[in-house]
Amino acid sequence: MGAVVLVAAAFFLYFAYSTSQFRAVEGYEVSARFDRIDGIRPGSDVRIGGIKVGTVLSTSLDPKTYLASVTMSIDPAYKLPQDTVAEVLSAGLLGNEYMALVPGGSRKMIPPGGRILYTQAPVNLQSLIGKYMFSPGGGAAKKGASAPPPAPGK
Repeated sequence: MGAVVLVAAAFFLYFAYSTSQFRAVEGYEVSARFDRIDGIRPGSDVRIGGIKVGTVLSTSLDPKTYLASVTMSIDPAYKLPQDTVAEVLSAGLLGNEYMALVPGGSRKMIPPGGRILYTQAPVNLQSLIGKYMFSPGGGAAKKGASAPPPAPGK
């Protein structure tokens, strides 16, 4: 009975792995530089229009510019125009971050080993909430506060 359970578990794991998109995409490499790459790590997805087309290979910090550098592997079936934009997005409020590519309209393509020039750092949700809560118009009205006086002469 134990062997049957182990075989069933092995079959389930094989099926789950073969139907998932967790495997690294083999292809040509491109890089991009960002101010921040919160949550992006090697193995993260690279997507165009929500479809996985690549994998993040490595991340590093440039010691001269202090920009985060991301190297990605892109499926050779997809050629990226030179004006492609790379941005870090989240797959939901608590989801994993992934690299989203938005291809532009340029006829020139990024060569293998090239760099994506246009990038957008992720939006920091905690910072936005903090700005809203502590801004003069963002919080609730203070207790005991009155409305401004009417304009004179009216």
